[in-house]
Amino acid sequence: MSTPTVTTGPLRRVPVQGRSVARVQRMLDACAELVDEVGYEGLTTTLLAERAEVAIGSVYQFFPDKRAIVQALAMRNMDAYLQSLSARFGNETFAHWWDGVDAAIDVYIHMHRSVPGFRTLHFGDVVDLHLLDAERDNNTVIGDRIAELLVDQFQLMDLVRLRFALLIAVEAADALIKLAFRRDAAGDDAVLTEAKALIREYLHRHVPA
Repeated sequence: MSTPTVTTGPLRRVPVQGRSVARVQRMLDACAELVDEVGYEGLTTTLLAERAEVAIGSVYQFFPDKRAIVQALAMRNMDAYLQSLSARFGNETFAHWWDGVDAAIDVYIHMHRSVPGFRTLHFGDVVDLHLLDAERDNNTVIGDRIAELLVDQFQLMDLVRLRFALLIAVEAADALIKLAFRRDAAGDDAVLTEAKALIREYLHRHVPA
């Protein structure tokens, strides 16, 4: 299953030339660093331009405001998350489909630990619960995409039931993983272990094989 690139959604103008693409990526990298340092409220387009070493006019050439920049970063994170998960599904053999859900949790935890800005921004909830999609909240978007990957990988049936169960699982996992990183900057392993056990037990009981 291919994963589409979604990072162009909030852009005022889509970069075409290599230098413009690189400039936009520098802006998103700078945004990731700054949201970790000063939070979303402290982020300004002036700070971002200084960190990315671009003119303020270059920022507004591509983005109307800081919300759009953060939205583009959240979409880039979602794209990276789904690509990493797709790669796991393609390269590993899972004994059961809920091992695929374990992999989804592992990738999410890894991004918290390794991707600048992710533990602050996640998929955009700090800004707007509908940052990824105007019709669905951010966790529903992620749950639906995981459901599509699981159906594609494991030929699961009853997609409606699966989507609902994964929505519950994503909400629970998201809350517990945030708790783990509040307790320990590197992620409290005891909480993370319990989170995975809870999600596995829930899915095993509520989703037909």
